[in-house]
Amino acid sequence: MRIKYNAPITLSFALVCTAILVLDQLTFHGLNSMFFSCPGNGSFSFFSPLSDFRLFSHVLGHSSWEHLIGNMTFILLLGPILEERHGSFNLLMMILLTAFITGIINALFFSTGLLGASGIVFMMILLVSFTNIRQKEIPLTFILIVLLFVSKEVINCFSADNIAQSAHLIGGACGSWFGKGSGRKV
Repeated sequence: MRIKYNAPITLSFALVCTAILVLDQLTFHGLNSMFFSCPGNGSFSFFSPLSDFRLFSHVLGHSSWEHLIGNMTFILLLGPILEERHGSFNLLMMILLTAFITGIINALFFSTGLLGASGIVFMMILLVSFTNIRQKEIPLTFILIVLLFVSKEVINCFSADNIAQSAHLIGGACGSWFGKGSGRKV
């Protein structure tokens, strides 16, 4: 029996995120703040190549092992299913587009920064609920996930924490949009 690298985008994403957290801890959290967090409105410069890079790279940085493990648990659970269903290249494009959209909206409208892959997690959660979609049918699982997901995030918007619920909601919207466009006849 041999071990297979079965989901290259998902596994590579998880490995890169882990390596960045290790390096960030070795640099006393300087790496994340410099390269792997997206500043919010007022701190973001659209004329800086580094800021433009951070519109994408914020999904690779994580503040702690707990933060990383929480996100990677979902990514490693859902990513292989999505990668098999949509293909590695398409999943990579969905990850990049979700990172960019969450980053740009945060930079334009929110004062807090972004750090972590939770927008990607919520994109995957909503996208996976479309796995068995048929034309002109909306899966009940999708409706239930949206109701639970949106309710939880709206409630969490009123709590004082360092979590960007906007990234969760935007990531979920991206997953819904990708899922809607991927419906095939079964």
